Amino acid sequence: MPLEIQLKAYADAVNARLDQLLPPLDATPTELHEAMRYSCLAPGKRLRPALCMASAKAAGGSAESVLDAACAIEMVHCFSLIHDDLPAIDDDDLRRGLPTCHKRFGEAIAILAGDALFSLAFEVLSHSPSTPNPQSSVLGPVLRSVQVLTKATGSDGLVGGEVVDVLSEGVAVDVERLKFIHSRKTGALMAAACRIGAILAGGTDEQVSNLGQFGLALGLAFQIADDILNETADPITIGKAVGTDRDRSKATYTSLFDLKESRRLAEDAAMAAKRALAGLGDKAFLSQLADFAVRRAR
Repeated sequence: MPLEIQLKAYADAVNARLDQLLPPLDATPTELHEAMRYSCLAPGKRLRPALCMASAKAAGGSAESVLDAACAIEMVHCFSLIHDDLPAIDDDDLRRGLPTCHKRFGEAIAILAGDALFSLAFEVLSHSPSTPNPQSSVLGPVLRSVQVLTKATGSDGLVGGEVVDVLSEGVAVDVERLKFIHSRKTGALMAAACRIGAILAGGTDEQVSNLGQFGLALGLAFQIADDILNETADPITIGKAVGTDRDRSKATYTSLFDLKESRRLAEDAAMAAKRALAGLGDKAFLSQLADFAVRRAR
């Protein structure tokens, strides 16, 4: 199946389930729930949920069986976007082609909407169905998945990467510090999505590890491509402001390397991602996604 069609199929399933899992608009506090739904249901490719569902298939399970886990991962991602856009961090006005959450609802509600999405994500994940693998970890698959997601979002994951990113603005950084930022700010959640899909589908420890390595390399490829797009893309096309990384003197691949070398490094990361898929089952979609990651920035 072509990548775009499969990606849309995953996104449609995730959007429909998110609509069911998110609090209804008429439930108190209505302002909070409106902000949660506004941000979480905004148009998007749903890459991280797709990674979770496709990884379940690659590990021998079904995409449908991990739908709730995929939605939980998207909630965490949306939480991070809401907080990332705040005036105290990136101060962005546009996200996914719409005004950012704090522009639409104010800073206080935006912060709390992000907090509530983060909390709801773990509630949803804790109820996710799973297929135990007796030859895998001694932990149950749901508890193991919760641990994977908490680590991916904490000080050694998404939040830690964001902190180092903020502290690196206007500071000369080397490529190792840049890799630290990107591997945690972007790669950690993508790797977690892949690992959780495999864990809940009853995958082996080797499958879980390989898919985690795929997600980490894919995250790097996506982030380098995003660095390039921030310099070269049309804001209407990508649904957010461009040139902002340079304006804030942020640590990016395009601040260390020219566009040609940045594209080469993105290609290298995509190739590393595809190598990690060796020996897995249904991996066509994941392989195509690695190609798509870098194709956007050509």
